Amino acid sequence: MRVLPLLCAVLLMLHGAAGFSLSHGTPQDCERRGGFCSLGSCPPGVTRVGICSKKEFCCRRRWYP
Repeated sequence: MRVLPLLCAVLLMLHGAAGFSLSHGTPQDCERRGGFCSLGSCPPGVTRVGICSKKEFCCRRRWYP
């Protein structure tokens, strides 16, 4: 029964780490996803969805239903 808390902790850690990954690609990949490349960080109201290069992030406007 001591394995169960450890297993739960590992599963929670793996689940949380999945949200921090950003897809690496080219500016063309970013545009195909409906985004644009921004130097440094994304402007307010825009979310980061990937990486264009070492210094540029792929950004896309947030869509609220």
